[in-house]
Amino acid sequence: MRCDRERGVALVIVLWAVMLLAVIAGNFVFAMRTETLVTRNAVSAAHAEATANGAVHRALYEFLKPAADPGTWKADGRERQWEQNGAKIRVVMMDESGKIDINTNSDELLRGLLISAGASDEKAAQLLDAILDWRDTDSLPRPNGAESEAYQAAGLKHEPANAPFDAVEQLQQVLGMPPEIYLHIAPLITTHSRQPGIEMSAAPRGVLMAIPGVDPAQVDAYIEQRNQSLADGLPPLPFPAGAGFMSAATNSVINIRAEARMPDGAVFVREAVARRSGEAKRPIAFVSWKEGRPAPVTESR
Repeated sequence: MRCDRERGVALVIVLWAVMLLAVIAGNFVFAMRTETLVTRNAVSAAHAEATANGAVHRALYEFLKPAADPGTWKADGRERQWEQNGAKIRVVMMDESGKIDINTNSDELLRGLLISAGASDEKAAQLLDAILDWRDTDSLPRPNGAESEAYQAAGLKHEPANAPFDAVEQLQQVLGMPPEIYLHIAPLITTHSRQPGIEMSAAPRGVLMAIPGVDPAQVDAYIEQRNQSLADGLPPLPFPAGAGFMSAATNSVINIRAEARMPDGAVFVREAVARRSGEAKRPIAFVSWKEGRPAPVTESR
């Protein structure tokens, strides 16, 4: 009986050991599969990033070709698509002068931009004065604006720079700036064009809608005419409703947005701003280089 009991105990111990080893083996296999999946995703993400970066450089290469070359790419906002090693690539180039420079454009145009983004007249007046107080060099608040005391009273740790905006993202720090308004206007503004107005032939719809007094029908009709002129290889027509807010196209500062989407769904967006340097050996200098947000996937894609 004692031997049978000992054999039974030994059998139980063996069974427990087998179960423990099985659990350990299962956890090991799961961990290895997880690690393999993470590694595969990291490799695919790195491939997508490298592909998007390469697309930016290709776009600049095509842009810098001689103007007489019919294959030269223009910074006209048109989307260009191609596939490379299974990746789907989309690139859009725009002249930054088609955006509203928040350091140099008129108060009237900035107010129109805020209203077109959904701000009430009262809120637009408050935000405009706060923006102007941020970028001016004095510490005197405008009637609806905000200087250091207002930021401190709001419990904020930062104060207005009392200097021009360094980047579009800095606008989020302006006192009272609602996130939804910032997200609406961020793609339409710049700190790089240094122009007092906008270049109508390069302006996106949202910028044109910021012009005081325009209506959607006017803007849509102009964009249709502009697109037709570009398709025909003709210079775009002027936009009469924006006559008081025009600046000449410079093509000196270019915005490039490149999206690379891999076969497994990994996606990376590179947003870059490049300025012509005028130097033969290095004709382009990047002034902004950041990761962007992927565009929504549509059925057409």
